Amino acid sequence: MLFKKGAEASLYIEEWQGRKVIMKQRLPKAYRLPTLDEAIRTHRTVREPQSIHKAKEAGVPTPTIYLVDITSANIVMEFIEGKQVKQILNDLSQAKRRSLCRHIGVLIGRLHSHGIMHGDLTTSNMILTSHGKVFLVDFGLSERSNELEARGVDLHLMKRALQSTHYRYVKKCFEAVMAGYSEVVGRNTTEDVLNKIQEIERRGRYVSER
Repeated sequence: MLFKKGAEASLYIEEWQGRKVIMKQRLPKAYRLPTLDEAIRTHRTVREPQSIHKAKEAGVPTPTIYLVDITSANIVMEFIEGKQVKQILNDLSQAKRRSLCRHIGVLIGRLHSHGIMHGDLTTSNMILTSHGKVFLVDFGLSERSNELEARGVDLHLMKRALQSTHYRYVKKCFEAVMAGYSEVVGRNTTEDVLNKIQEIERRGRYVSER
């Protein structure tokens, strides 16, 4: 059953060896040259499970990978039961919202401190389980990097996602995210990243004004 159709891949809910799973399939894109398309789909199909594994090693809850089929650009992974943070964040009390955002910041800090850039840090890609555990999902656009620019871009996207979907609480939510982030990477690195985010925002304003 089709669960979600995105620009990068389609997600299906399936039964696989007695388990409820997500099957992620990267279908060919007709607008790309066939050789380029195959290279991109193969690269992303290989890289995503690697990033998910590295994230687990960093202490970030992620789905378990059951099968990777490079030939068909298909990944079978654990279905995480829970709600997208996007669905519930606006309805939480102020204290719970701040606590959740701080915890999300800790998880992002763990990723970045291990050189993992998620690539799509939105509250749609964060699942809160009934046990209060937050899973990060969809590492399809992830990259390995230790560059300040990459960290800034990753968190700039997180800030924009909050502005788009949780605009009433964006300031306090992002402050809480960065507070959690600072717990992991330290105050100096956090200040450097915040300065980089401001630089990225200035670039965006300059381009839009031209």
